[in-house]
Amino acid sequence: MDQSKILENTIKFVKTELKNAEGGHDWFHIERVFKNAILISKEESVDIFVVSLAALLHDIADAKFHNGDETLGPKKASEFLKQQKVAEKTLEHIINIIKHISFKNSLDKNASKFTSKELEVVQDADRLDAIGAIGIARCFNYGGFKNRAIYNPEILPELNLSKEAYKNSDAPSINHFYEKLLLLKDQMNTTTGKKIATERHRFMELYLEQFYNEWNGKL
Repeated sequence: MDQSKILENTIKFVKTELKNAEGGHDWFHIERVFKNAILISKEESVDIFVVSLAALLHDIADAKFHNGDETLGPKKASEFLKQQKVAEKTLEHIINIIKHISFKNSLDKNASKFTSKELEVVQDADRLDAIGAIGIARCFNYGGFKNRAIYNPEILPELNLSKEAYKNSDAPSINHFYEKLLLLKDQMNTTTGKKIATERHRFMELYLEQFYNEWNGKL
């Protein structure tokens, strides 16, 4: 099966799997990450087929929507790729990207390590969708989905969270800016990712400034 057909089948598969997904982790999130990954890849020496498939499949079964099961996503992706007769070496690379892409796994000091240029590209592409205007929208959409407070001045952000503490947090949505979103700019891997992240980071800072002014009744 040729690569273009596999990509076409993958897009159909992901759209079907995520048709009822929460708005911040639906097909449109996947599509944006895919576009980001293609954009970043133009300045990187990477296997674009691996990047494309990893971007499309990275959230096929996000653990936070499946009782914290971090094995389901890689398993689903692997089964699908085998059906598409993707070469074993390519399949293993994609599954490793899916296993290691998430922010929460970066908080686990005991986690297994895996690096590749393709992981760096897809990770940057995913993290870019967590910041800026869309990142803000996704943050509050997920907070509403989980029935979390928008902001509570009495509940301070917790910095240096462990992976488990991060996964189990039910803090107000504004805290998420300090516990993750504002940290991502300095965690970008690629030159293109860093450039885009800098602009989106500044937008979030301006948003927070406006938010606090309105919260506190300032003009």
